[in-house]
Amino acid sequence: MKRIFFILFLTSITLAFQAQTKVYHLLVGTYTNTGKSEGIYCYEIDMTKGAINQKSVTTNVLNPSFLAISSDKKSVYAVNQNEKLSTISAFTFDAPLSKLTFINKVNSEGSGPCFITAGDKHIFTANYSGGSLCVFGRNEDGSVTNMLQKIQHTGKSINAERQGEPHVHQVILSKDKKYLLANDLGTDKVTVYSYNSNSKTDILTPVDTLTVKLGSGPRHGTFNRDGSKEYLVQEIDGTVSVLGFAKGKLSLIQETTVDRKPGTVNRAADIHLSPDEKFLYVTNRGTANDITCFSVENDGKLEFKQQIATSGDGPRNFAISPDGKYVFVAHQFTDNITIFSRESKTGFLTNTGKQIKVGAPVCLVFY
Repeated sequence: MKRIFFILFLTSITLAFQAQTKVYHLLVGTYTNTGKSEGIYCYEIDMTKGAINQKSVTTNVLNPSFLAISSDKKSVYAVNQNEKLSTISAFTFDAPLSKLTFINKVNSEGSGPCFITAGDKHIFTANYSGGSLCVFGRNEDGSVTNMLQKIQHTGKSINAERQGEPHVHQVILSKDKKYLLANDLGTDKVTVYSYNSNSKTDILTPVDTLTVKLGSGPRHGTFNRDGSKEYLVQEIDGTVSVLGFAKGKLSLIQETTVDRKPGTVNRAADIHLSPDEKFLYVTNRGTANDITCFSVENDGKLEFKQQIATSGDGPRNFAISPDGKYVFVAHQFTDNITIFSRESKTGFLTNTGKQIKVGAPVCLVFY
C-alpha cells in the first residue's frame, strides 16, 4: 500500500512539474533571398529555463515564405515565392524529431504565391501578384499533384497604387470544410467558394462575394471556433472587420481599426484569436510596428484594449502558443522573433525580453 501511495505521489509531482514547464515547438518560414536565412527552421523553446534550441533547418528551399501543416501533422507544405518561377513544395514531417524530408514540388501556376492551406484531399494557394487562387491534389504519401483548378480574379478598387488589379492574399477553409474563403486586397472583396472535395473538375464554385470598405485591402482572416464569425484585417488602412458567416453567406457586423496613432502608415498584417476566444490580436507594419489587442464581447463584437510596440521592424505573421500564455511575433526586416507573455484575464501583452534571432522570418506555426 505504501508503495502505491509513493508511486501516486511521484506521479503527481511529475505532472505538476510538467504543467509548470512551458516547452513549445515552432516552425518558421523565411525569405532566403535575403542571404540571411537557410530555409525552414524548427525550434524548441523552453520558457521555464529561458532556453531556445534550433532543432533543425531544412535547406535548399527557396523563399518558403508561408507554411501549412496537415491536420495529422505528418506533412508540411510551403510556397516558394519567386518572380520567375514560383513553386509549391511538400515535405514529410517527423514532429517528434522536428525533421522535414522533401517529397516533391510543382509549379504554383500563379505569380507570387503568398498563402497556403492544407486540406485532407487538396492544397489551396493564394497568388498575390497573379491575382488568382489554385487547387492542387494531396496524395496519400503527402506529395502534391499538379494544379487541378485555377480561378482568376478580375477587377480593381480605389487605391491606384495598391489596387489597380486583383491581389489574392489568403485562402482559408471554413470550420465545417464546406467552403473556401478568398481575401482579395486588390478588389476589396471576400469571395466564398463552395468546396466540392469529391469533384474532379469544379472543386471550387463561387457562392457569395462581400465587398468590404473601399480602399481598405482585405488581407488575412480567422474564424471563431463554431465558424459563425470571421475576423478580417485590412492591410491598407488598418480596418478590422467582424463578419457573420452562415450557409456560405457573409455579412458585416462591425468595423473597427488598429490605426490609433496620428500619421501612421498602415500595413496591417496578421490576425488571430486567443485559444479561449476572449481576445483578438492584430499586427501592423508600416510605420506602426505594433500589435493591438481587442476583447471579444458576447455578441462577437470587438472592444479596443491595448496596443504595444513589437520591438522589431515588419511584424508580419505571429502565433499564439497553444496554451495561450505567449505570443511570438516574426519581424521580416530586423531578423528576430519577439516573445511576449499574455495575461489571460486582461489579454494584455508584456515583452519578455526574450527573442529568437533568425533571418527574415515571415511565418510561424506551432506543432
